[in-house]
Amino acid sequence: MKKYVPEDMVAISRYQNYFPTLSSEIQQDIYKRMEELLVEEKEYCDKGNYEHMAQILTSIAMYETLQKHGDSEEEAYRKVSEEMWKFLNPSGMQKLSKKGFFMSLMKKIVPIGFSKKSGTGWRYTWHKDDPKDIFHFECNECIYAKILGKRNLLKLGAMCCHADIINYGELHYTDFIRTKTLCQGGDFCDFKFVRHTTDAGDGWERTKSI
Repeated sequence: MKKYVPEDMVAISRYQNYFPTLSSEIQQDIYKRMEELLVEEKEYCDKGNYEHMAQILTSIAMYETLQKHGDSEEEAYRKVSEEMWKFLNPSGMQKLSKKGFFMSLMKKIVPIGFSKKSGTGWRYTWHKDDPKDIFHFECNECIYAKILGKRNLLKLGAMCCHADIINYGELHYTDFIRTKTLCQGGDFCDFKFVRHTTDAGDGWERTKSI
């Protein structure tokens, strides 16, 4: 099983570019806080959750440590959220979405990818009877909501939800529709992709998802 080490987790997190810009004192305090969090959240520290836990625990530790070192709550949240979103690069997914096989590919790789990278604490509902131009599923249980909710830090979960908007919100010929998430007060997270004809181009109106 992948060993959970704060230094390694930060290195694969979405803060890997931002973290080196922080002072050594702040860096060490983040690592120390992550060590504490690993003990507190050990039930989720399995092989499948490794990448998720790298994001969750680094986000919590950085958010709390920046405040410890003088940032206001608002400033700490701004830094953590903006640096996380800045790291994202949706260009590969956008390029792939131009292909005619994009929707059929999504229907195959997303369930497989989620099963391999979702450990303890996750539950999904998949719909195999969707027509060819629609792919939808629900996330019924999510460790972001579980870990951050009990810490009154769901705003960090909503921050992570927004990453999906960045990654999927400008796909070619494809509308990403989500009306609710567990981290934003919903009873589940709904994911829906609707493929439009290439003849329509990108002239159709996109859904404003959350």
